Amino acid sequence: MEKIQDTFDPKPRKFIVWLFVVSSTIMFGGFTSYYLVFAASKGKGHGLVLPDAFIYSSLVILASSVTLFLAARALKKLNFSSQRNLLWLTVILAVAFGIMQFNAWGSMVRTGATLVGNNAAISFIYVVSGLHLLHIIAGVGFIINALIGSYKNIPAAKSQYRMEIASIFWHFIDILWIYLYVFLLLNR
Repeated sequence: MEKIQDTFDPKPRKFIVWLFVVSSTIMFGGFTSYYLVFAASKGKGHGLVLPDAFIYSSLVILASSVTLFLAARALKKLNFSSQRNLLWLTVILAVAFGIMQFNAWGSMVRTGATLVGNNAAISFIYVVSGLHLLHIIAGVGFIINALIGSYKNIPAAKSQYRMEIASIFWHFIDILWIYLYVFLLLNR
């Protein structure tokens, strides 16, 4: 019986990640387009002063992109210890981002802006930030996969692939959050 050689080809897998990035971009673009049409028909936006936790979470997610970038650079320099530390820091920042999102929602509820109410524009804030948080959870999964790879003795190509996938997805959700936050600021 002939042994099948295990070849690693990252291209099809990267394509799937890019396809997910594109489809998520279309989905969030659809949501924001819907919001613009809805707000125009009502003659107003959500009317809220966004919680400060959204500002702080934006800074945290930007910092997490920097730490992930530095982790990828550490891998290229074969500095695995630094890569692991920076990946752990990225995960910690991601958890901090999630906590800040819950704090922002709590702040909104305390002001009377609830998910279910008489203003669909306010509900939109919960929906898009909640869907974004689901993307954060998926991104943490990719980062943890890269982190696990840094502890295992896997081929360099696989380790690099794991970092690339985590980086593609994480930087996308970083940019996505900045877009959503600025969109919500401009469309009050």
